[in-house]
Amino acid sequence: MVTYVQEAGFAKVGICRPDSVPEIADRLATFVDAGMHGQMEWMAERMHWRGNPAALWPEAKSVIMLAEPYTPEHDPLEVLDHPDRAAISVYAQGRDYHDVVKKRLKRVGRWLIEQVPEAQIKVFVDTAPVMEKPLAQAAGLGWQGKHTNVLGRDLGSWFFIGAIFTTVEFEPDTPEVSHCGSCTACLDVCPTSAFPAPYQLDARRCISYLTIEHKGPVDLELRALMGNRIYGCDDCLGVCPWNKFANTGRDAKYAAREDLIAPPLSELAALDDAAFRARFSGSPIKRIGRDRFVRNVAYAIGNSGDRTLAGAVARLIGDSDPTVAEAARWALDRLGSSAARSSE
Repeated sequence: MVTYVQEAGFAKVGICRPDSVPEIADRLATFVDAGMHGQMEWMAERMHWRGNPAALWPEAKSVIMLAEPYTPEHDPLEVLDHPDRAAISVYAQGRDYHDVVKKRLKRVGRWLIEQVPEAQIKVFVDTAPVMEKPLAQAAGLGWQGKHTNVLGRDLGSWFFIGAIFTTVEFEPDTPEVSHCGSCTACLDVCPTSAFPAPYQLDARRCISYLTIEHKGPVDLELRALMGNRIYGCDDCLGVCPWNKFANTGRDAKYAAREDLIAPPLSELAALDDAAFRARFSGSPIKRIGRDRFVRNVAYAIGNSGDRTLAGAVARLIGDSDPTVAEAARWALDRLGSSAARSSE
């Protein structure tokens, strides 16, 4: 199997039982009961399935977990030193991984059925009530670091995870254990202090959550800490020491588009709905919609300190979306009254 999944584009494969992480349910309940999931109501919905992978498909005997790297060729944190430019999470700078990974999972699934004709399969990539990260650790792909993301000794931080549930019973692999040691680099770098403790995340303070999942205005305290991050945040991934051992991304589909590596904020602020859809066709960014995206851009302009951007954001004061309009007013206030006057 290892040879075939590598031919299909995956870097690593591991196998676990659907019931191999019994503590998932308690961990999920603690997270949701504390309200740390914020507006992500889907985290609380169908918790029985999400907290118990075996209940999702009782006939499944094994879960095949696969990893596909998207390691960046550039320093993903360099853009933070250029406040007039937009910081977009590395995973969103290329093709939508949901589509790419799912096609490859189905390819592996077809191969499995050829080997075992009576086999049944279901494939999942981030779109069903499946807790992929604990399953990835149970299958030996890596471990959930102190930032709660999965990392591996030979994968670093930059890889996608896919799952194939199957009725075929395979011998499970040895679960991975944490190799974080005393390192706290990922916790210390977080701009919003989103980690109340190691291995715990308060999504309500996470910039990835705020820029992608959060609807409406972001709290004043937090928007000022977002800097120029307009879609996701790579800080805790980018500083991980294990990245020096990471496999390089092998697929051109994940190569960063030039227009998504540090694009000018002024350019993004001018996007209407049609232009937004055209620019982000085939990108995961498209799913948050133009209004939420431009809201984030307005926050970034307000945090830039660059008064030459006042005109770009002033045009949004009359936006039809009230959250965008409020974000534009906030940005102008942040840039200063002289900037507001110069934009009139």
